[in-house]
Amino acid sequence: MCRNIRPLNNFEPPATEAEIQAAALQYVRKVAGTTKPSAVNAAVFDEAVAAVATATSRLLDSLQTSAPPKNRDVEAAKARAQAAKRYAS
Repeated sequence: MCRNIRPLNNFEPPATEAEIQAAALQYVRKVAGTTKPSAVNAAVFDEAVAAVATATSRLLDSLQTSAPPKNRDVEAAKARAQAAKRYAS
């Protein structure tokens, strides 16, 4: 999984459309192998981002869990601690 795509499920407050759009863009960039498509591919690139964002929204709306919602600040602190450990010299 691309490290730039963050988990979006089971957060309080729920993931925003901007977060879903950003994850979809990262996914399509990864699959396409480019951060900016050529002019000839821009329309299909944008269409793919919209389709992935729609599918992601549907998925997040449909998922059910009995786990308590996660806190974004706590999860970010955990990620920073893991990164510090991973990249420590």
